[in-house]
Amino acid sequence: MTDGNLTLHTDKYQINMMYAHWINGTQNERAVFDAYFRKLPFGNGYAVFAGLERIADYIRSLSFGEAELAYLSEQEERYKPEFLDELRRFRFAGNIHAVPEGTVVFPNEPLIRVEGRVFEVQLIETAVLNFMNYQTLIATKAARIKRVAEDDVLLEFGSRRAQEADAAVWGARAAYIAGFDATSNMLAGMKFGIPTKGTHAHAWVQGHDTEQEAFDRFADALPDQVTLLVDTYNTLDSGVPSAIRTAKKLEERGKRMNAIRLDSGDLAYLSKRARELLDAAGLPYVKIVASNDLDETLIFNLKAQHARIDTWGVGTQLITGGSEPALGGVYKLVAREKDGKYVPVIKISGNPEKVTTPGLKQAYRIVNRETGKAEADYIVLHDEEDVRLGKRIKLFDPVHPYIHKYVENYDAIPLLQPVFEDGELAGGLPTLAEIREYHRKQLELFWPEYLRKLNPETYPVDLSVAAWELKMSLLHRYTKQE
Repeated sequence: MTDGNLTLHTDKYQINMMYAHWINGTQNERAVFDAYFRKLPFGNGYAVFAGLERIADYIRSLSFGEAELAYLSEQEERYKPEFLDELRRFRFAGNIHAVPEGTVVFPNEPLIRVEGRVFEVQLIETAVLNFMNYQTLIATKAARIKRVAEDDVLLEFGSRRAQEADAAVWGARAAYIAGFDATSNMLAGMKFGIPTKGTHAHAWVQGHDTEQEAFDRFADALPDQVTLLVDTYNTLDSGVPSAIRTAKKLEERGKRMNAIRLDSGDLAYLSKRARELLDAAGLPYVKIVASNDLDETLIFNLKAQHARIDTWGVGTQLITGGSEPALGGVYKLVAREKDGKYVPVIKISGNPEKVTTPGLKQAYRIVNRETGKAEADYIVLHDEEDVRLGKRIKLFDPVHPYIHKYVENYDAIPLLQPVFEDGELAGGLPTLAEIREYHRKQLELFWPEYLRKLNPETYPVDLSVAAWELKMSLLHRYTKQE
């Protein structure tokens, strides 16, 4: 199998279900799946959708090569040769709608809708969730850090702690979408055009007879990009004074040092003392970079202690998701073809939060025209017209339906946009710069109470009356309630 072919980046039960459909002659029946998540990560008030570009790349390259088919022929299930011939001809020809990357999103609303032959829409579940779950998780973590760091510079430093190379590269992209300013990962920089930043390691200092020699030689090599790591031996007694001497030598050459970096110790205290030393030496322009297992809580606390830090290098706690290493996104069947038309289906569970919302649906962001702020996200059946026409709609809590209100003066922004139509990309994907700017503007739609780090207000995600009644009718049918 070649490294570039991800067609078998799927769970075995997907192949088994495809085979069972083929055996029963139902492989061409159409089906609709929704991908979404049920619970926000990190106790956050929102998530940031990411991963769509990788999903699009994956869909465009889907095909079973001879190596993949040979591997399948060796499985204990003993798939028939005719089935493998069917896979040899496989191409994705379905439709995919998704919210744009960078969109602020919430639990239990469709983020991706996949429609096509059950044969093809079943195959892609694992990969779609893999890409969506990881990148949305990292973009959401990055957004939390950005909210705390405000206008400070944020650097993604997580490559060496990421779960393998793909996570490092695509995680850097997700972080950039949500507001990080640069990455240390050169492959991410080359692949996506993300600005790259880096200093030097402790090994550079250890590899010289003195700290001063190490700093001076680094400055000689890169006089326009000098950021010096000052905590190899003693930050205040040795590191910062040596960096100051190097900075003065640069000034004599008409150059300016960029920054010093703190990577250990009491960052609040050290940054304040370092700032005093730099300012006293006539170097107010030299910035202070901090790293050392930072996350949004540590940054929040350091800022509360008035740390004099201008730039934050965030690594492990960002690229791995820190306290929550996975987003629990799911991919659920919501409609299937029967007698030439779609019929809604539902999954019922003893856990109420796992009961699915049936039917082919669209989601709208309802924006109050007077305030310019989002009122709620509103999930409707695909053939409902009232919201598209701007008519009066009822917003009610799907868990507590008696909590409701009516809205009239609003704009309804459709969240699910066409990405693939009949297997072909529906127009071009936005650039990374466009996605990043789109995300910034998305945040302006929401009151700060929904975006805050601690105890955010719950943003409403509501069903239309028709969508609610369809869900209740199927619940009653399958649980035989009167």
